[in-house]
Amino acid sequence: MTLRPFHLAFPVHDLAAARAFYGDVLGCAEGRSSDQWIDFDLGGHQIVAHLDPAAKPVVVENGVDGHHVPVPHFGVVLTMPDWETMADRVRAAGIPFGIEPHVRFKGQTGEQATMFFYDPSGNALEFKAFADDASLFAKD
Repeated sequence: MTLRPFHLAFPVHDLAAARAFYGDVLGCAEGRSSDQWIDFDLGGHQIVAHLDPAAKPVVVENGVDGHHVPVPHFGVVLTMPDWETMADRVRAAGIPFGIEPHVRFKGQTGEQATMFFYDPSGNALEFKAFADDASLFAKD
């Protein structure tokens, strides 16, 4: 199968805050927009922030490698240098990490660098990187 961009629509309570976060902090190019939604290019994928003034984050966590991982969440698998750049961008913007940048599953199948943080509407994002992309779907 040829890899194609995915599309993800998610709620935000403030479009201006979403524009600043996804555009300025994460560096996502903005596509089409209206007074109800904004398209962003997240690593070649189309994500769409839809206005819902009553949007509230879902607060569910699952234990993964000693951390409380927020569910749901979304993000992109980056190269290691791009992952490090993203961590620096988030730190420079003063955005707190839900889970600090670290290496998960060290020395095991699926070893990966990961970090979690939240957008202004409370949507959880995870960005990760693998030393070897073949590990992405590797089984024990």
